[in-house]
Amino acid sequence: MRSVSGETGIPGGLPLHIYVDADACPVKQEIYRVARRYDLRVTLVAGSWMNTPPGPDVALEVVAQGFDAADDWIIAHAVRSDIVITGDVPLAARCLAKDVYALGPTGRPFTESNIGEALATRNLYSEMRDAGETIGGPSPFGARDRSRFLQALDRAIHGLRSAPTGRDRPGQAREV
Repeated sequence: MRSVSGETGIPGGLPLHIYVDADACPVKQEIYRVARRYDLRVTLVAGSWMNTPPGPDVALEVVAQGFDAADDWIIAHAVRSDIVITGDVPLAARCLAKDVYALGPTGRPFTESNIGEALATRNLYSEMRDAGETIGGPSPFGARDRSRFLQALDRAIHGLRSAPTGRDRPGQAREV
């Protein structure tokens, strides 16, 4: 569906826009590919310059270095009809508080039903690191993660486009 501005969006004319917490995002190429397929705009938000594909549909917003500068920029610009790609659990919680769809790079949507557990786990690991405990990092990112992400992003786009008022958004009220 085309809005008045010409961007592909959700019913009611709101454009669907993808914001990417880009500094450590492992799925940027996949995001570009999906965005091209659906004629969506993408804004990468990062603390430093990075290469982006040519064309008007991908923008790079370089924010000042500082704690949560990229997160703050994303929260200031994302609206209900948008998707935010992030592995940052506190940013995902802020997105959900604004009713913005948040998707992790492994394809796991952040939802009202799982954000509390994700925050608690993050805080526990942080406390363990602060106490000097050695804990392993995340599993290596692989082809299955990329595939799961692509499927989840596709479901999110279709769900946002088909939800007449943004309610019952894919992954927000329930796991998909």
